[in-house]
Amino acid sequence: MRPKPVAHFRRLPRNSRKTSSSVLHTPSDSSDVEALNAGINALTSVSSERRSRGHGQLQGLSIAVKDNICTSSLPTTCSSAMLHQYQSPFNATVVRLLRDAGAHIVGKTNCDEFGMGSLNLNSIHGAVVNPFQAQTTSNVPPTQTERRSAGGSSGGSAASVAAGICDAALGTDTGGSVRLPASYCGVVGLKPSYGIISRWGVVSFADSLDCVGILSKSVSTVKRVFDAVAVYDPRDPTAATPDLREKTRPLNSSFLPVTASTHQPRSLEGLRIGVPLEYFPSELDPSLVNVLRAVLRRLGEAGATLTSVTVPATQYTLSAYYVIASAEASSNLARFDSVRYGLRTATLPGATISKSSDVFAYSRSAGLGKEVQKRILLGTYALTADAFDNYFLQAQRIRLHVRRDFDRVFRHPCVLLAEPHPPRDGVDVLLHPSAIRTAPLLDRGEHGSRGGDKAVPGLSEYLQDIMTVPASLAGLPALSVPVGKGADGWPVGVSVVGQWGCDDLVMCVGKAIEELC
Repeated sequence: MRPKPVAHFRRLPRNSRKTSSSVLHTPSDSSDVEALNAGINALTSVSSERRSRGHGQLQGLSIAVKDNICTSSLPTTCSSAMLHQYQSPFNATVVRLLRDAGAHIVGKTNCDEFGMGSLNLNSIHGAVVNPFQAQTTSNVPPTQTERRSAGGSSGGSAASVAAGICDAALGTDTGGSVRLPASYCGVVGLKPSYGIISRWGVVSFADSLDCVGILSKSVSTVKRVFDAVAVYDPRDPTAATPDLREKTRPLNSSFLPVTASTHQPRSLEGLRIGVPLEYFPSELDPSLVNVLRAVLRRLGEAGATLTSVTVPATQYTLSAYYVIASAEASSNLARFDSVRYGLRTATLPGATISKSSDVFAYSRSAGLGKEVQKRILLGTYALTADAFDNYFLQAQRIRLHVRRDFDRVFRHPCVLLAEPHPPRDGVDVLLHPSAIRTAPLLDRGEHGSRGGDKAVPGLSEYLQDIMTVPASLAGLPALSVPVGKGADGWPVGVSVVGQWGCDDLVMCVGKAIEELC
């Protein structure tokens, strides 16, 4: 593949071991951005374009864009050798909307290859380092500080916000890829309702799950960016129609006067918050439970009604998610065959270019990483005639049960259903931990709390998504808000989940948590 010449960006070197300095303001030019990026490896390329002097609702905001969202002036590599130096001829809808609103795009953020991963380890650009440092290590020399994961797959987006490189960042969330990094890095991360923000121009991982998410240090900034990009796009076949969007307005307005305030909420009377019992697995760090209890106590003191709820199908969601996501990834990534898209490598001795399988196999083996290859193989098997009924269809049935369980919990009707029947005693939002633990260590040789847990490939990597996958399967809005520190001094986030289309309500409750906690 012959890449298009790039005019307005600077590619950054691979991750160095230097530690970025503390941030007091948003960087003003590319050299400042590069200095802040040193040591955390959050950005893969930096724009050399100057800030726009136009007018718009996002004027003055600097925003980074995940490397799987197409930009015409910056490479879109999906952190994969398959698309090394590829540059899109067009901007994704969300990028165009950001530019039209006056935002300044500072660069592209590192991510797990094609969005597949929970720890941002599966990237051709190298791992992203969490910029947060616990207070207990503030006096430790930079060479001895803990290098922890920023989470994935949108770890670069979360790290760039946490390090002060930008005011906000776009990520993509398939099974928790915005909320998990937000929790690890101590920032706010929103996964909107499925179909609310356009996916046109986003390189697909799993079409029925992918959402463009927003990260920032405050709920107010997330809301500001959301209002600019959450518009109907006729080019996106999965976009929610204007009629559906209009039907959600009454659902969002029920408690907006109570929670939407620039000051600390006077009262949360009338707001019902549910705590799902299934979101406390054995893998959950006990210190995170203590943080959640403190949040619930403050919300109760502010007048909110707290109740326990049950979502029975939650125990099956992780298995169903990986079957569905892998199957859709197998289909989506078939286009990267070195003929239509992607890296083209020379065939090995004895192979013949007259056999398409030889050409595809060598190029895909060279261009796709081990994690992507693994998921393609798993997804391809799940779609075979022998396994289709036992795996893919069963996973879709579980997905339907998950949606029904959520509909039985929320008192707001699901406008996607022809005849919704919400319970009168249902809740407005759910609240649960965003992750099962704080950010894990990156390197085997380093020591930390909790026995030195490591962010190394294995079954534990897939368990990271256990708290976030249910909302993704159901297509619900979910917002991770930082609320404190774990026993090791690293950030902890809680997630607010609402009925489909209740994005504004979710953000308003998140704002209340931000102010109270």
